[in-house]
Amino acid sequence: MKHTLLTLLIAFITTLHTAGQTLPQKIAAAFRSFEAHESLANGVASLTVVNANTGQVIFAKNEKLGMAPASTLKTATAAAAYQTLGATYTFETTLSYTGQIDASGTLKGNIIIHGSGDPSLGSDRFPQTSDTLLLSAWLRAIKAAGIRSIDGQIIADDRSYNGQTAPGGWTWQDMGNYYGAGVSALNWRENAVGVNFIAGTATGSLTRIAGTTADISYLQLVNETTTGGRGTGDHVYAFSAPYASRIYLRGTYGIDLKKTIYIALPDGAYDAAYQLHRKLEEAGIRQTSTPTTAHILLLGGNNVPSGGSILHTHRSPTLGELVYWFNQKSINLYGEALLKAVAARTDGKIDTRDAAESLQKFWANKLGIPAGELRIKDGSGLSPENRVTTHALARILTSAKQEPWFASFFESLPVYNGMKMKSGTIGGVLGYVGYQTSGDGTPLVFALLVNNYQGTATPMRQRMFRLLDALK
Repeated sequence: MKHTLLTLLIAFITTLHTAGQTLPQKIAAAFRSFEAHESLANGVASLTVVNANTGQVIFAKNEKLGMAPASTLKTATAAAAYQTLGATYTFETTLSYTGQIDASGTLKGNIIIHGSGDPSLGSDRFPQTSDTLLLSAWLRAIKAAGIRSIDGQIIADDRSYNGQTAPGGWTWQDMGNYYGAGVSALNWRENAVGVNFIAGTATGSLTRIAGTTADISYLQLVNETTTGGRGTGDHVYAFSAPYASRIYLRGTYGIDLKKTIYIALPDGAYDAAYQLHRKLEEAGIRQTSTPTTAHILLLGGNNVPSGGSILHTHRSPTLGELVYWFNQKSINLYGEALLKAVAARTDGKIDTRDAAESLQKFWANKLGIPAGELRIKDGSGLSPENRVTTHALARILTSAKQEPWFASFFESLPVYNGMKMKSGTIGGVLGYVGYQTSGDGTPLVFALLVNNYQGTATPMRQRMFRLLDALK
């Protein structure tokens, strides 16, 4: 009984003390407690909190220290895309043919799919972009033109970004998986495909591949995945790179797991041409040559046909709709596609390294953010080489609040811990950036990054949430 009364008394005194603190004092006390935890004995935390109306810094610690931001960097890319391209911007993909159609319906030429960088082409996240819908629309357009056979081939025109590439800072372990898919001017199904496994009968035994979500028989899958114990889940990793013809599947697949594992397509543009080729063959429209891409033709010293007659034009969902899924599901491909689109518009740059420098320059010109506070290698945050300050991220989010497109941007942010914020996670890195209204009605912008923490991610997230509760 005495122990219970003492506990209640301490809680009451603590509540009175907390209630008497100003907002900066509450945040400072919470941060001191947070960074004193043993999980940060060899790590570092940075927090910047800003009054969203005035831009006044309410609290800052280690705010000018460059840290790996993980996916919190996506907010800087998205805001620049809104500012540069506009919330209603769309990507255009055209289907056309070259040559002539003779009286028998034979096209003496080629069918060309021309891409402009749309990251959602063939994606099932939007009803109007699914691969099934687009392939059917392309088939109808080809038939409507009177084409019954093709003395030529399907060509995926991916020239705009010089083929499919992955940012130089991405790691070997990431690139073969769906979240590490390279970017192209002609992306397809988010440059990913699903693999279905059958677990072995015992832990440690090899798994079998039951099938894939699309025909990728032109690729060799080398399955070295073993069966994990009950409840161990998905620890499958795919190892490949852009233009690889062989994909190695390694790791473990839980014995009780029923899950499709998504891996990166080494060449999304080729897959688009291949799937259309198959669709036409199934409909009885034969082609004399195998499908290819502009990049492959150029590598072989061949010319890529130009001009032609447009059969079908597809427009992507608006930028606002793309950014919604970009932030909600943290799709790295969308970040790299938007980064290139922004850089192409502002500087005429298409290489990821140059495009990252363009993004850095964009925020330096707009907000005066020094280069050292936004040292980036990609647009998604997947590269472990990125170094960004919480001061820079907080300033970018504060400036976004003044823009006409802010409502769309705000809506794109997920909700964690009852707060609108974008998360970021890579090895040893966790981060949250977003917006919160304090108990006294002050609108806040915050950026919190933690690097090189010890222990697992879940308890660190909970500690970060308790720290951010001081903003409420």
